[in-house]
Amino acid sequence: MRLATLVGMRESDWTRVLGWPGYKVYRQEIDERAKTLKLWVRRKRGHRQLVCSGCGKSVSTVVQTYEREVRDLPWSEYRTTVVIELYRVRCPDCGVKGEKVPLLPGKAPFSKRFEEAVGQACESAAASRVARQFGLPASTVRAIDQRYLSRWAQMRRKPALRQMGVDEIFLGKKQKFITVVSNLETGEPLWFGQERKKETLDEFFEKELSPFQRSAVGAACVDMWDPFRKSIEQWLPKCRIIYDKFHIMKHAGAAVDEVRRAEFFRKGGPAREVVKGKRWLLLTRWVNLTKHKKQQLNDLFALNRRVMKAYLLKESLDRLWTYHYEGAMLRYLKSWIDQLRWQRLKPMEKLADMLLNHLEGILNYCRTKVRLGVVEAVNGNIKALLRRGRGYRNLNYLLLKAQRLAATRTQLVAFQKAA
Repeated sequence: MRLATLVGMRESDWTRVLGWPGYKVYRQEIDERAKTLKLWVRRKRGHRQLVCSGCGKSVSTVVQTYEREVRDLPWSEYRTTVVIELYRVRCPDCGVKGEKVPLLPGKAPFSKRFEEAVGQACESAAASRVARQFGLPASTVRAIDQRYLSRWAQMRRKPALRQMGVDEIFLGKKQKFITVVSNLETGEPLWFGQERKKETLDEFFEKELSPFQRSAVGAACVDMWDPFRKSIEQWLPKCRIIYDKFHIMKHAGAAVDEVRRAEFFRKGGPAREVVKGKRWLLLTRWVNLTKHKKQQLNDLFALNRRVMKAYLLKESLDRLWTYHYEGAMLRYLKSWIDQLRWQRLKPMEKLADMLLNHLEGILNYCRTKVRLGVVEAVNGNIKALLRRGRGYRNLNYLLLKAQRLAATRTQLVAFQKAA
């Protein structure tokens, strides 16, 4: 919008363009050199219904009139601030309070729609980048974003919790682990807790869920961490515990890697060089390997039968979760364990013992189907947020960001190096 057009506008035109319901512009000031626009607004006649900011009740007694300056959305290249005329009112219950204005959600010097614009920009970009875009400190952008997410969380309707997932994420040496509770049906995190102890999950069940909500949870997908299992059995006695497939396959990959290390130290000469450096190849699924990588594994298998057998056992174990009937799953597991006879693969034998010790939680997948990949997907989103934000000191802020990301399926902005 050009300067000549702005100067020639009438007060009614300013009011119409500003778009603040119930308020009119009675004064304006333009600084062309600084590229700033300042508007003074007050209530229109007939819009004197005042609301107490403390209790939300309608009041009529005005004690004082004062002005408050807030930053609003820019008009073209002009940075815009609005000076709004407000009232202090006398409430029978709260005493003297400021009036409640929907356009001003808090005490911060920003309008609601400005904070919404900053919050929406933070959904797909880092706070430092949004800070450069709006000309604000990064700490101010993070505070605005947290207020925006808190208002969104209060307004939304939270879905019922019928299937839950429990896992932990390692944050570093200082904060160490956080426990993540997620809703498997909606694919969003529900709660974060410090550490990964039984007392941590006990806090969630005690403070976050009512007895009725606890009774509605029918299945819980967890790893084989014993404190989580004990907490669920204590608070959700009717809930079926289902062990996460991806954690079991992680144990299978670790067993294959242990076989690889043992063969590396046992072999010598050229055979040792073939085994060396094949860790990530052995941990990768065969269907995800390129033709060149498959040839490397075939060369390894031709020289070392033990590594080949361990890899094939790991690959075939994934088929366990394709069965829909408990008896069929149990028969396949028994046949898988029978293949270990005379193979002298101690790590795989330990894996088989672990599967038998947790057999009930594995078979529960046939009794109650859950989305096994949700827990890992939620953890992946959280780790992506941690990388983009370079860590979060406030776990509640991180939780709100992860919930918003899951609810809106926002695509994060990624920066890649040029080839």
